[in-house]
Amino acid sequence: MRWEFRIKEGGERLDSFLRRELAEFSRTFIQRLIEEGEVQVNGKPVKASYRVRENDLIQVALPPPEPLDLEPERLPLDVYFEDDDLLVLNKPRGMVVHPAAGNLRGTLVNALLGRCGNLSDIGGTDRPGIVHRLDKDTSGLLVVAKNNYAHYRLGGQFQRRTVKREYLAIVYGHLRAPRGCIDAPIGRHPRHRKKMAVLPEGKGRQAITCFQVLEEFKGYSLLRCRLETGRTHQIRVHLAHLGHPLVGDAVYGPKSNEWDFQGQALHAAVLGFKHPRSGEYMEFESPVPEDMAALLELMRSRDKGD
Repeated sequence: MRWEFRIKEGGERLDSFLRRELAEFSRTFIQRLIEEGEVQVNGKPVKASYRVRENDLIQVALPPPEPLDLEPERLPLDVYFEDDDLLVLNKPRGMVVHPAAGNLRGTLVNALLGRCGNLSDIGGTDRPGIVHRLDKDTSGLLVVAKNNYAHYRLGGQFQRRTVKREYLAIVYGHLRAPRGCIDAPIGRHPRHRKKMAVLPEGKGRQAITCFQVLEEFKGYSLLRCRLETGRTHQIRVHLAHLGHPLVGDAVYGPKSNEWDFQGQALHAAVLGFKHPRSGEYMEFESPVPEDMAALLELMRSRDKGD
């Protein structure tokens, strides 16, 4: 995998620039890429302390990941659609999408290998078929590519932002407006490297989340959120930035909640895209999962009781 960046405004250290642009990778990983010559400026390797200049061409080569011993597993999958090119499924909360060191079993990829056998390998040997991801504790709809042609075509739709992605979210508090869009750049948190954060203009990647209030309760709200971009933890970070973190999100909100809800109350409810081979538009909708439905009923019941 390769990236190219053309510098519009100079003066920033190379490692700082790449930490912002490649926010999914750690500072240590980026520094190692620079040290190993995988990052070049105008065709030449440089040091991490290099100050980028206007019109510099930054090229980053990501070495292939170390192959993991992925084991197919016969795990239940809630499949909405399947053909020779792709599969659409409803991921349960608590399931990790792809294996990583120390977590090689019980993931969605293990289950997909047990069901499909062959999947695309564009995303790397450790992420076969994975075109986009959901956090472990987010439930909802995912599309998986069975071959490289489908992966390439689907990935292009995500890149061009033509994929329809809508989420249901239960958050703390009441928003000031019944609908709106949050346009705030997101990047790696400056101090907590496992977290993302809203950063000053020019320091993060563009991120846009639009929301609509569907229902209000005492101290809480149910929202429909539409992703215009797809940054890591985007909805969680944007809503926390507004002062309305997701119920159950111990990373960006309170460490515990009065409902004892496990995992953030976030569900990928709608997914729409064009079929990579036929071009036909396909749209899928997943109802609110049982745990979020139960939480909503508790909130409604409490409001009626008051």
